[in-house]
Amino acid sequence: MTLMTDPQNLNAYMADIGRSAKAAANELRLASSDTKAKALNAMAKYIHEDRAFIEAENLRDMQAARKKALSEAMLDRLALNEARIENIASGLKAIAALPDPVGAVEKDWVQPNGLKFSKVKTPIGVIGMIYESRPNVTADAGALSVKSGNACVLRGGSESINSNRAIHASLVKGLEEVGLPATAIQLINTTDRDAVGLLLGGLGNTVDLIIPRGGKNLIARVQKDARIPVLAHLEGLCHSYIHHAADRSKALDIVENAKMRRTGVCGSTETVLIDPEIAGSILPDLSNRLTSLGCELRGDVQACRIIPTIEPASESDFATEHLAPILNVAIVNNIDGALQHIAKYGSGHTDAIITEDAKAADKFLSEVDSAICIHNASTQFADGGEFGFGAEIGIATGRLHARGPVGAEHLTTYKYQLRGTGQIRPK
Repeated sequence: MTLMTDPQNLNAYMADIGRSAKAAANELRLASSDTKAKALNAMAKYIHEDRAFIEAENLRDMQAARKKALSEAMLDRLALNEARIENIASGLKAIAALPDPVGAVEKDWVQPNGLKFSKVKTPIGVIGMIYESRPNVTADAGALSVKSGNACVLRGGSESINSNRAIHASLVKGLEEVGLPATAIQLINTTDRDAVGLLLGGLGNTVDLIIPRGGKNLIARVQKDARIPVLAHLEGLCHSYIHHAADRSKALDIVENAKMRRTGVCGSTETVLIDPEIAGSILPDLSNRLTSLGCELRGDVQACRIIPTIEPASESDFATEHLAPILNVAIVNNIDGALQHIAKYGSGHTDAIITEDAKAADKFLSEVDSAICIHNASTQFADGGEFGFGAEIGIATGRLHARGPVGAEHLTTYKYQLRGTGQIRPK
């Protein structure tokens, strides 16, 4: 596939993508569960077979990204190696093994007149996906769309164009092997930014939903310019709150993992909140442990009194998704103080409490207004694969349609089916 570089032909190119996606969606909507599963397993096979080529194309992107001095978080999201490519293949197989959401009956009932009603899951249609950096999203978005009977139009970032094209080629081979249209998963094959504007316009009413996944600027632009519904994935300003009844060893292990497992993912904890009752004893150990791993701590006034070497945190630090080995520390007055801090600075993504007090855990889980609420575990479980969804298309932080990890079942809408025996309404 040659990169499309002629801006004069961009409108026609994008219009053709929309038309072919709509036609593919109509075909995919009727595809059997078995056919879709075979396609996904075939995609996994080709990702495995093409892994050397995918890794080589990713190396091209990495070299270009380093020349552009992209951040370490962006480089980590962009990088592929053999293990990560095999994880992509495994994710495709996991999605293939999931129950088919299409046709599932959410609810059925019978009215007094004998009419039988069913609320049945059905595909959305054509999904437009705009994302940055992570080439694995190409596979996740394509596979989840196919599983849910949707066609998709993918627009990855320019920094990952070669990686995305290589992965997309493997996905297309999987579709073609089982006789599904290759246009069921389309990758916009240009780095021209005007293509994004055209996609946000809906490509002549052929695109039904836009899902952005990336930084704050990308999300803001999509929400501002989109002329079709948007399912937004916002930044991950995640918190881990160490309650006074926390198990000390457990708390240290959880916070280390929540911050340092991968600092560039949206589920990475950006702020740790600590009850004053235990702050004096646990914060020195936490500081020693994290700083030895290369993490910089930035604390509020009370935290700096306990550890004078901690960098003072500014107001903006608590409102920043660092995506780096930087952890904010705040001492809060009890669980209500933690909830107030999260309400002020959080993004509604993922927040956790570490405690052995069941009542405190229940209070936190019921009152914190976040898409994912966790007790005694790392915030890095904010991942569709960990939820058993096979993969995710993003973590939705809004309140409409879907919230939290968006898997195949969340890429459906519904219709009502009525079955009668000749009933008519009285005049």
